Amino acid sequence: MLGRLFAKALVLVAIGLALPVAAFQASTVDVERLPPEARETLRLIDAGGPFPHRRDGISFQNREGRLPEQSRGFYREYTVETPGLSHRGARRIITGDKPPAVFYYTADHYKTFRRIQR
Repeated sequence: MLGRLFAKALVLVAIGLALPVAAFQASTVDVERLPPEARETLRLIDAGGPFPHRRDGISFQNREGRLPEQSRGFYREYTVETPGLSHRGARRIITGDKPPAVFYYTADHYKTFRRIQR
């Protein structure tokens, strides 16, 4: 029985499901290397708004567990404009804590995150 459980756990690890820690070991990006639109979103966050999208500042649930586990409401999401699009697009900044103390950038709608170094 123990051998079968170990084998299942090994398979899960091999396909990246068993170690959520690996999922939130985000790479980092210096704020200067972000797209200008992301830097503008950070400026708006620092100023407390106003934000261009009504969903900016809503709670980010972290359902996929790609960021470190925190209590509900810890994370907030903000749109990073994408030139040429007529909708919100895929780019976001996720903040953590109130006031925000940690910042993440995603260019692919929450598939990957990079922690912003400010």
